[in-house]
Amino acid sequence: MLRRFLEYYRPHKKLFALDMAASLTVAFIGVVYPMVTRALLNDLIPNRKFRLIVIYGVGVLVLYFIKMLLNYFIQYQGHMMGVRMQAQMRSDLFRHLEKLPFTFYDNNETGKIMSRMTNDLADVSELAHHGPENIITSSVSVVISFVYLSTINVWLSLIIFACVPLLIFVSMKLRARMHAAFAKSRKAIALINASIQSSIAGIRVTKAFTNAEEEQAKFQVSNGEMVEASRDQYRAMGLFHSSTTFITEVFNVVVLIAGGLFMYADYIDFADYSAFVVSINLFINPINTLIRFMEQFQSGAAGFERFVEIMDTPTEADEKGAVDAQRLEGDIRFEDVSYGYEQDQNVLKHVNFTIEKGKTYALVGPSGGGKTTICHLIPRFYDLHSGSILLDGKPIESFTRESLRRNIGIVQQDMYLFNASIRDNILYGRLDATDEEVIEAAKRANIHDYIMTLDAGSDTGVGERGVKLSGGPKQRICIARVFLKNPPILILDEATSALDNTTEILIQRALDELCKGRTTIVVAHRLSTIKNADEIAVISDGGILEQGSHEQLLELGGIYSELYSLQFREQESA
Repeated sequence: MLRRFLEYYRPHKKLFALDMAASLTVAFIGVVYPMVTRALLNDLIPNRKFRLIVIYGVGVLVLYFIKMLLNYFIQYQGHMMGVRMQAQMRSDLFRHLEKLPFTFYDNNETGKIMSRMTNDLADVSELAHHGPENIITSSVSVVISFVYLSTINVWLSLIIFACVPLLIFVSMKLRARMHAAFAKSRKAIALINASIQSSIAGIRVTKAFTNAEEEQAKFQVSNGEMVEASRDQYRAMGLFHSSTTFITEVFNVVVLIAGGLFMYADYIDFADYSAFVVSINLFINPINTLIRFMEQFQSGAAGFERFVEIMDTPTEADEKGAVDAQRLEGDIRFEDVSYGYEQDQNVLKHVNFTIEKGKTYALVGPSGGGKTTICHLIPRFYDLHSGSILLDGKPIESFTRESLRRNIGIVQQDMYLFNASIRDNILYGRLDATDEEVIEAAKRANIHDYIMTLDAGSDTGVGERGVKLSGGPKQRICIARVFLKNPPILILDEATSALDNTTEILIQRALDELCKGRTTIVVAHRLSTIKNADEIAVISDGGILEQGSHEQLLELGGIYSELYSLQFREQESA
């Protein structure tokens, strides 16, 4: 994992080297003041060398000015290096998320994923900047300060240095507890982000059903877990800081007692003892920095682990030898296909059917029977458990996923609109389309006239998930998107079920035109919309129970006939 983390420094090697050089220079400058203090006490003041006192003072001031400039560089450019590394990680994570299969999103909430891209990577960014800086400069400072203190009195320095193993032992003992606490805190942050995202996304439903108190209660659960995780985190931090601070403060006590005894025994004079007391912070401060860094390391390491966890999730991968499908004809054949979202529970069981190119194949039946699953398997949103699906006589696995999906247009009951303009949402069907092609697609979807009534026309923003539009225009924009894509295979998954009768007639006419010459799979509950399908299959309990044309199924007098009669009576009653 360390190697993977260090890889993100590679594009910033020069800036990293400059940052380290600046940090080391600051560390060396930090030694100057105690050295000047010792010279003043031992030589300049007793011997009344006032001119040198002024020169030394001015020299220290100049060095401190240089230190100020270096600190500015470290704080600004060093943090920017961390930000750029964070941006690269975020880009890598987003690119990886785009390649993950539907199963990943079925099992992971959006809010939790967002937390890993924001909160976790922010902590990683801080670690990326301060980590090497603190480790390298503090370690060098400890060595330099120990050597310098040894020039004052080696035995007193060794006594101080002998306390360091105790500090390391305590730090290592408390490290594991702090790591577990930070990991728990990260999960709690992800949970509360997921809760907030879910509640805000469903705010209209909450208000419609006046269930604000229920949402508040659910939020308080995750909020409470956040409090508990924070309590554990800060308890571990408190124990770590109080223990390590106590040990570092013991250093001062050791210096006080040992130094006093050394002066009593004439092993050190007053000037050197005073210089040692002033200089001891050269040794203690970098140790304190390393201790504080331990907290930052735990937070950043926990964030990077969660980042790696997603990055190690297998992506959708094309089979070896997969080729570009180019433009398919549209022949579809299911051969003994079985699939289940859970390994031990198949939604589809040994399904077989064939759709000739240019034909319309309708799927009807109760919810949960497997209709939508069939639609998801053709573009390989999910991979088969057994059996095979052939397009133009070739297994779909023989094509690259991108080229396969390029040949398939999908219109669902609840199509997603991006928070952009109407034009941008239609253009999503084919990003290189011209304005004329966008207009033509809008006309064929019977949405162009509506767009022209808007003040901003096709530049009108649709809001998040198209919230600024009613159901009819939203659906027609989605259909225009598919018109623009112009695929040989269409999948209409209850594309008109959410529309009023008038709008449905307009959309149905547009869809009828779109379906001409294309292989079309239609999922519908309103049987009146699929009467003209070339073939209709009744799907239930994961299998095809009946199959044939509308007239053939009515003559059969089975499930389809009963469903049709029931809907016909309901329409008559209405």
